[in-house]
Amino acid sequence: MALPRVLLIAGGRSPEHEVSLLSARGVLEHMPFPTELAVIAKDGGWLLGERALGALGAGQALQGEHPFPPDLDWNRYDVVFPLLHGRWGEDGTLQGFLDLLGRPYVGAGVAASALCMDKDLSKRVLAQAGVPVVPWVALYPGERPFLPFEPPYFVKPANTGSSVGIRRVESHAGLEEALEEAFRHDGKAVVEKALLGVRELEVGVLGNVFAEASPVGEVRYQAPFYDYETKYTPGRAELLIPAPLDPGTQETIQEMALKAYRLLGIRGMARVDFFLVEGEVYLNEINTIPGFTPTSMYPKLFQAAGVSYPELLKRLVELALA
Repeated sequence: MALPRVLLIAGGRSPEHEVSLLSARGVLEHMPFPTELAVIAKDGGWLLGERALGALGAGQALQGEHPFPPDLDWNRYDVVFPLLHGRWGEDGTLQGFLDLLGRPYVGAGVAASALCMDKDLSKRVLAQAGVPVVPWVALYPGERPFLPFEPPYFVKPANTGSSVGIRRVESHAGLEEALEEAFRHDGKAVVEKALLGVRELEVGVLGNVFAEASPVGEVRYQAPFYDYETKYTPGRAELLIPAPLDPGTQETIQEMALKAYRLLGIRGMARVDFFLVEGEVYLNEINTIPGFTPTSMYPKLFQAAGVSYPELLKRLVELALA
């Protein structure tokens, strides 16, 4: 039986363009199926073939050669692997296009992708279902902020990842400037209460309707928060896998991750991030296209569960075909 042919799509127009290309390097190196690469440049154009590989080597692509959609024989590919972090790739836009083409793809569908990308909407759904989340307020440009909690707090664009556009605010005086920064990246901002003495925990989920949770990992760092540089600079953060937790807390986090995964209708994969404060667990956010860089937690979590990087990619492709 012929092996499935995979089209890997990386890059993208979001501020996480370079991170996506780093992830693509790892996936291309370990993918057990024949795979071709397409890179979306920062201007929205596409690069194919050798030019796509050249962009991968350079670490970025500013301009594309082909418009969207590119002149591709999409029927050549059995599965598409979107590896675009952030907007215009992780938010359901590309997934909708692939649905129109009738092409199977790795990861969540349109609704789940869009819902998980929006930090405000996903919190509303989770809170309504009884999943504990950190108190927050959503704001649009021009609205007068009313916060039901005191500083410190985090101000975030509602629809970005990798900590892009996020600021920690220590007093009300810093709110306006932080909101301006958030609105540079998105038309909606989230102001979230900062928890003190927090431990940051992450768990990977793999599967479709019936999914499995990885061991729980912990991220430790010296920065004021888990910002972009800390996430993607080797040596800035320490990853503890498994996290030093009592069995009951680990089981609670895994069960909460699986509940949220099913509730939001996610398929394929996700990394679910939690806060642990004085024995209380809060779900922070869900990433439907987690990183696959050398420092990324998602593949490391499943390696700790005995699933190698190539086996993980093999299962993701099989889940897409299923």
